[in-house]
Amino acid sequence: MDAFDPARAVADLLTVRRAFGEPVREGDVMIVPVARVMGGSGGGSGSGPASTGTSDAATPTGSGGGLGMRVQPLGVYVISGSEVTWRPALDLQRVIAGGQAVGALALVVALVGLLRGRR
Repeated sequence: MDAFDPARAVADLLTVRRAFGEPVREGDVMIVPVARVMGGSGGGSGSGPASTGTSDAATPTGSGGGLGMRVQPLGVYVISGSEVTWRPALDLQRVIAGGQAVGALALVVALVGLLRGRR
């Protein structure tokens, strides 16, 4: 295996087919899923004589590689006749985090109001 095989695999993985899924047709309505696709890869190799002070007589070599990919659904295009509409995907994690941030801010404001009222 070549250390740069993962880098070559990126060309196959990060294509427009990953961002725009296969369209689904139901009657006269076509649905096209859309996602954000991010990825990266890296690789390296090494060779050379053993460093001084080692008892290993063999010539060291090495190689390595890695690949990471993230796909985030964004929504779907709904095509019906000549009308195209966008339906975003709901990111529940983001909604929950936003609610927690608003709740924390409300708590801080309430506490500051109570502390000012005691003075």
